Order: sequence, then C-alpha cells, then structure tokens
Amino acid sequence: MVKSSTTYICQQCGYKAPQYLGKCPQCDSWNSFVETIEKSQGVKESKSQRLEKAEIINLSNIKKTEFNRLSTGLGEFDRVMGGGVVLGSLVLVSGDPGIGKSTLLTQLALNVNHESRSMNTGKKENHDSLFKIHNSNVLYVAGEESAQQIKIRVDRINTKADLAVLNETDVDAIIEAISQARPSLAIVDSIQTLETGDLNSVAGSVGQVRESAHRLQRLAKDLHIPIFLVGHVNKDGMIAGPKTLEHMVDVVLSLEGDSTSNFRILRGSKNRFGPTDEVGVFEMEEKGMIEVKNPSKIFLEQKVSAPGSAIVATLNGIRPILVEIQALVTKSFLPMPRRVGSGIDNNRLQLLTAVLMKRMGLSLFDKDIFVNATGGLKVFEPAADLGICLAIISSIQDKIITPKTVFMGEVGLLGEVRQVRGMEKRIAEAKKLGFSKIISPENAKNLAQAVRLALVL
Repeated sequence: MVKSSTTYICQQCGYKAPQYLGKCPQCDSWNSFVETIEKSQGVKESKSQRLEKAEIINLSNIKKTEFNRLSTGLGEFDRVMGGGVVLGSLVLVSGDPGIGKSTLLTQLALNVNHESRSMNTGKKENHDSLFKIHNSNVLYVAGEESAQQIKIRVDRINTKADLAVLNETDVDAIIEAISQARPSLAIVDSIQTLETGDLNSVAGSVGQVRESAHRLQRLAKDLHIPIFLVGHVNKDGMIAGPKTLEHMVDVVLSLEGDSTSNFRILRGSKNRFGPTDEVGVFEMEEKGMIEVKNPSKIFLEQKVSAPGSAIVATLNGIRPILVEIQALVTKSFLPMPRRVGSGIDNNRLQLLTAVLMKRMGLSLFDKDIFVNATGGLKVFEPAADLGICLAIISSIQDKIITPKTVFMGEVGLLGEVRQVRGMEKRIAEAKKLGFSKIISPENAKNLAQAVRLALVL
C-alpha cells in the first residue's frame, strides 16, 4: 500500500522538517523550505519488481512520423516554435499583464480546433473520443476567467468560432478531464492558479506550482498531448515561481511589447525542439493578434526625412529588422543635463554621449539628449550604436542624413566602429527594402569617417 504525506524540504541543503521553518537549522538559509509530497510504501518492492515496471525503448523502433508537428495556423508562432508544436511537449508562455498572452493562445486554440474539425469531418470515432468537450478538439482550462469572459474574447476574434472551456483549478480534476477527452491541444491559463489537495499550501506557492507543473508534464508525455501553460511574471519581469518550472517545461516563450505600442514580439528563451534565436512579430488589433510578415517595412512606413533620424539594422534572434532611431538635442536649463532613452539602454546612451564628447569634440555638457526607437521596439544590441551616434550628431548639427542610408556597427570607447554578428543578413534586409548606402565597419573605421559618409553637407 502506497501512502503519501507532505513535508517541508530546504532547497539549499535538503534538510527535512514536518512544518514550515523560516530559517533552516542546518544551512542557515532563510525562506528556503518548500512543501513537497513524499510517498512511502508499506512493503518495499524488490529490484526485479522495479525493473519490470521500467520500460526500455530502442530508438530504432520509433517511427519518424511520430514527431510530426502540430501547425497553429499562425506562421509567426510556428517560426518561433521551430516549425510547429511538437506532440507531447509542455510549453510555458509568459509576459506582462495585459500584453496579450490569453488573446494569442485563444487564437491559437481556435485555429487548431478549426483545422482538426475540418480534417476529422465524418470520422465518428474521433467525435466519440471527444464527447466530453462537446465535439471540440481543443480544451481551454480557465483558472482566472469564467466561460462568459472567454466567450467575449472569442466573439471579438471570430463570432462564428466555438471553444470548449473547463473552469477548474484542481490539477487532478484537470488531468482527469484531459485524459478522458484526449484533445489535440490543451491550454492552462494559468499555472499559478492550479493547486492539488495533496499539499496544504495555497495556489501560486512554490510547492503548488512545481507539483502541478510536474503532473501536467507527465500527462503530456504519457498521452502525447501538447499542453500550454500561461505563467505570471514578477515585478522584475521574470517568470514567477520556482526556477524549476523553466527547467521542467520543453519550451519557454515570452511575449514582449510596450503598452503604448500595438506591436508585440514573441521570443523563445528555451526550446528543446527548435532554435532559441527566432522571434515572431505581431500587431495587437481589436480582433486579436495580426501577424507582421515584414516588420521592417511597418516600422519605417512613417519615417520623416529630418535632422535627428537614422535607420539601424537590428538583429532580433536571427531575424533582421530595420528600425528608425530618432534623437533630439536641445539646450539644457538644468544643473545636470538629461540623457533619456526610450527603447534603448540608458546606460549605453550615457556611454555613447561620453564618446561623442571626447572623440568627436562635441559640446554636449549643457545639452539635453532624448533618443527613441520608434514603433515600440526595444533595441538593446550594440549594433545600434553607430545609428544612435549619427542621429545625435545629425540633430545637434541640424543636418539630414543622406536618404536610403542604413547604419550597423558597435562604437568602442576609442571612437572606433567595430564588427557585429550577422552582417550578411542585415545587409540583405537593407537592400531588399531599397537602402543603397550601407555604413558599417567595412567602409567606416571610426565615427569621423561615418559622419563624412552619412551627413548631407
């Protein structure tokens, strides 16, 4: 007979206690105890009995067709996933509140549901296996919203669409529902709302999140059903809960974007079945997320030819995107002039300002400098340094940068322009959009050369 009990284990040294302790008596760590389920057996199994339960699989017996990916109907999403969703995978999707996680996954669920029902039309055996979720091939587990609230979102996306919703937070009940329904895809929104009665802690605690994720992981692997988990973030923007959660899942996706902009970027930080340097670009509209096939063109369509504007070729993952950098330099009436960057690193802006003062002899000690990456895109890579510097120089000298010019290159402390990764991809993207003049470390060894090539005298 197998019995289970809960105990508290220190995550630093493994010390066990029957109740929660603020400080570990063995390693003196604070707040390191996590409630954990421990199983004890009245009669221990022999080694032969345990070996009989262990299943050894020869990889040569596994057919390649078993790894077919499930298309989500969203090309940008499939790009980040590596070509589609692998069956049996556990995917964690995180992002700031209101960024569009639930909207994106609802669209994904509707697309998969529509495709599955179209393919299975006339197949009675498939309908019988899904009777528990009303002939739907996708199950949306809602722990935060009611079915009526989800209905409002679905109607906003597609008034004719239908979706099976399960309002439940008990992870054991959810597992039972998925086991009976056998959907093609399950979405759990969110993992922080789930709990199991085997633990005494509240939903969202470290123990509950870890145990719930572990049980869903085993379910996904046993039934080969892909499961998406929505994860909260803390005040620092990191995924809330234990770090074990990110190790446990197969794919970790984050949806990023500025609340003042409609653009959203889906970025993968972990992917066991594909690349981790791909990004997907979406635009948030009233009817949901719209895929942006050519983000460079979208970001540049409102560009105005004026002093202080420069185009930089950025690389998001392995995807080149051209972005406009705008700079405004004005006289300051403050004891300490302001250096404000929107969409760029403020520390990097301070450094580049110092380089311009020292190496180019620009008088910026009494000037306020404002730099913005348009379109709401965050540009933190060093390859944008050259474009930022030329935008500042263009603004202070009130001269327009030569039309159809794009910049790429890192600026060093000595004023030199350094090489960056992916030059070929950046150049190819620039030429595809009609940019004829490319200023890079190939033709500008330092800032002075770049200024002579770029500015209209």
